[in-house]
Amino acid sequence: MLCPFCQHTDSRVLESRSAEAGSSIRRRRECLNCQRRFTTYERIEFVPITVLKRDGAIESFDRSKLLRGMIRACEKTGVPQTTLESIIDEIEAQLQVRERHQVSSVEIGEMVLQYLQEVSEVAYVRFASVYRQFRGVRDFAEALNHFTAN
Repeated sequence: MLCPFCQHTDSRVLESRSAEAGSSIRRRRECLNCQRRFTTYERIEFVPITVLKRDGAIESFDRSKLLRGMIRACEKTGVPQTTLESIIDEIEAQLQVRERHQVSSVEIGEMVLQYLQEVSEVAYVRFASVYRQFRGVRDFAEALNHFTAN
């Protein structure tokens, strides 16, 4: 670690503790050359996830956009926003551990539907109606049949 005062490359760690709700580590260091102390933060660097849209466009994964869609699907169902945020955390964690960091919007939609199926039947059907672009009652009936079959 480079000392901010004398630019020496060797330092020793005096103290380490969790910071920012566990998302980083705060380290108190002492330079072995000038003996001055400084603080560093160590964070996990995530590889950005890109989403391949149906129209062929590529955009960055946007958890707030996904959350908005899920909130709309869960309106008046009693599903708390914290539950939706934890679902998105799980989906994002699953996407981060993949070798490929490009995912199709179809895959993300299917992942959301798997979680919503466990949380709320109404939210599942609402999300499916937008995600699968339902055109009429027959599409709703097929979704309901799929839901009851699982």
